[in-house]
Amino acid sequence: MRVIFMGSPDFAVPSLNALVEAGHEVIAAYAQPPRPAGRGKADRKTAVHGRAEQLGIAVRTPRTLRDPDEQDRFRRLDADVAIVAAYGLILPKPILDAPKKGCINVHASLLPRWRGAAPIQRAILAGDEISGVTIMQMEEGLDTGPMLNKVILDIRGKNAGQVTEELSVLGARALLDWFADPTPAEAQPEDGVTYASKIDKVEARIDWTQPAHKIELQVRAFAPTPGAWFEANGERIKLLDGKAATDASGGAGEVLDDCLSIAAGDGYIRPLKVQRAGRAPMAPGELLRGFAIPKGTILK
Repeated sequence: MRVIFMGSPDFAVPSLNALVEAGHEVIAAYAQPPRPAGRGKADRKTAVHGRAEQLGIAVRTPRTLRDPDEQDRFRRLDADVAIVAAYGLILPKPILDAPKKGCINVHASLLPRWRGAAPIQRAILAGDEISGVTIMQMEEGLDTGPMLNKVILDIRGKNAGQVTEELSVLGARALLDWFADPTPAEAQPEDGVTYASKIDKVEARIDWTQPAHKIELQVRAFAPTPGAWFEANGERIKLLDGKAATDASGGAGEVLDDCLSIAAGDGYIRPLKVQRAGRAPMAPGELLRGFAIPKGTILK
């Protein structure tokens, strides 16, 4: 089958690999344009861009798909189907209608729950115990199209990085399973719709007046990036892993001991992995050996 692949981050790469390994003809890959990244702010290609080049697949990186000339270029590829996985651009109707079998999306949630841009982070923040992948026929609405296949994943105790990696593999498998046995599409139910709005960086700052279990969810949802954070000694410290516990005796934000346990609005957080700016992640004890945060300090 002649396939156009449309994706950008690491999440999409297993689906691209699976299509190639299954013998489908991937005639082009669409990805977000390279953008400045890292300390030197040099342009960095997306994960899909880099992998497609390794596979010898032509890569296109338009900044928009609303331009009629770009839509005509897409149409002239004469694809049987387009596979979309975390691409990052809205697909207008001329794009959706161009492939013979339309556009199929690998979406990282159990639709209709968490339609939108950040389904994994929103599921963790909400305390969901399960998530999954939905293979969906795309239409003009935001993740509203009929469902083709679903796979469920237990996400309890996992962070966003772990869930993303596992769902990327499950999504690739679910996609190939549907290709092998294209079951009829099923309309999404009207009940249970939620929306996963894009993550705002301000959401990553820890508010120690929140209950400890909410802070633990925040830490998991933003690990490894952008990283939930707090300020100490005038520096931003990322909290990449931590566990909620009960029976704290201090005020919100108070450092309770020499292990960096921190009181919350209800209970406390026991940090397991932290990171200073420009440093590698480390255990709290390693941080405290060179960066004093004494017991009794009130963190903001």
